[in-house]
Amino acid sequence: MGVCMSESVTVTTWYLEQTSPGDLVPARVPDRAAVEVSPARVASPEFSRFLYASVGQDIAWTDRLPWTYARWREFLDRPAVETWVAYEHGTPAGFIELDGTAEGLVEISYFGLLPAFRGRGIGGHLLSYGTSRAWDLASRWPGRAKVGRVWVHTCTKDGEHARANYEKRGFRLYRTETGQEPCPVQPGPWPGA
Repeated sequence: MGVCMSESVTVTTWYLEQTSPGDLVPARVPDRAAVEVSPARVASPEFSRFLYASVGQDIAWTDRLPWTYARWREFLDRPAVETWVAYEHGTPAGFIELDGTAEGLVEISYFGLLPAFRGRGIGGHLLSYGTSRAWDLASRWPGRAKVGRVWVHTCTKDGEHARANYEKRGFRLYRTETGQEPCPVQPGPWPGA
């Protein structure tokens, strides 16, 4: 997003969706010996904040930085919230966070790679894998309605290839919004980063 020269910045947000598991267009699978995707089975505010801050450090993810430990815990303990993590040779490379509702909707609330892992084919695979997990989320959460829609939003503050990656995976644009947002004061994983 660069350095803000004023108090606000114009942001365009795109909302995309899939309405059937058949909408998913899988990406190429990277070297299976090197890349593995697995769920974070223990809700850990520390780990989730690490992933969020590390992935979002250079793309102005700031909305969750002020969250307290208790707020992270509250979110992660909600039913049908899942974090799936991509590892390359055992090192966290990125994550996809799913937030399901009892009515059969699943939001991909966050998705991205740490900067050092971008451009290596991991992102498309992680998005494909995570979207598949969104479509079968009800099978892991008894009492949930069958998933009928998976949606996501991305914006001009995200990585330059974010929207294209979603569209390559079969997500379709259904709404666009443009507005002013405050310029982030201290983006990144820690003050001054």
